[in-house]
Amino acid sequence: MSVTNDVEYALSRSMKQEALPIRYIAVEGPIGVGKSTLADMLAHHFRARLILERYEENPFLQTFYDDRRRTAFQTQLFFLLSRYRQQQELIHTDLFYESCVSDYLFSKDRIFAEVNLTRDELKLYEEVSSALDKTVPMPDVVIYLQGSVSLLQQNIKKRGRNFEKNMNREYLEQIVSAYNDFFFHYRDTRLIVASCDDFDFLRMPEHFQRLVSTILRSPYPPVEYLSKGEPFFELLTN
Repeated sequence: MSVTNDVEYALSRSMKQEALPIRYIAVEGPIGVGKSTLADMLAHHFRARLILERYEENPFLQTFYDDRRRTAFQTQLFFLLSRYRQQQELIHTDLFYESCVSDYLFSKDRIFAEVNLTRDELKLYEEVSSALDKTVPMPDVVIYLQGSVSLLQQNIKKRGRNFEKNMNREYLEQIVSAYNDFFFHYRDTRLIVASCDDFDFLRMPEHFQRLVSTILRSPYPPVEYLSKGEPFFELLTN
């Protein structure tokens, strides 16, 4: 069953479609955690516009995974500018007239930059990034999907993208650690954190419904953790 068919099947077992009172949702998480799948499900459910990262347009990506040091800067800069152009399209089209769900947060680009770039490259990257960041629309809520390295490896193998076949465990561990550090300090928008080792939004309709209910609830704390206990959301206090 394809990802699209998986999503359609999951949604057929889930709640009926409803309008989304929130204008912009961003789904984030490390490579292979299921960002695009969940973003697709949320967009279908809320009848929102789906914004997907255009990773396949990056001409340096295959070389990067074969030899990270060789084309790290080119790969990172291409992603930064590509995401920026896509975000500008939102501003100049219909962001203010319909709801959107994206499978990335623009500011997360720095996570990969800090892992992959040298000190001099990072300095130049930050000069470009800081200039672009000022005009990028901010989501109303970010959903951060956590996942163990074992789960990520399983999902990466399952989807079978050729350029990812040489990705090693050590690199995924670096990315997971960098993501956790980034979102531990993240306070720019409302944040919902969920572990994909505990929750299967695609195959467990009740998990997806709980997430939807939490997105819609009001009032809400600025940082929430989805857990299997009661209450299943906990406010971050430290």
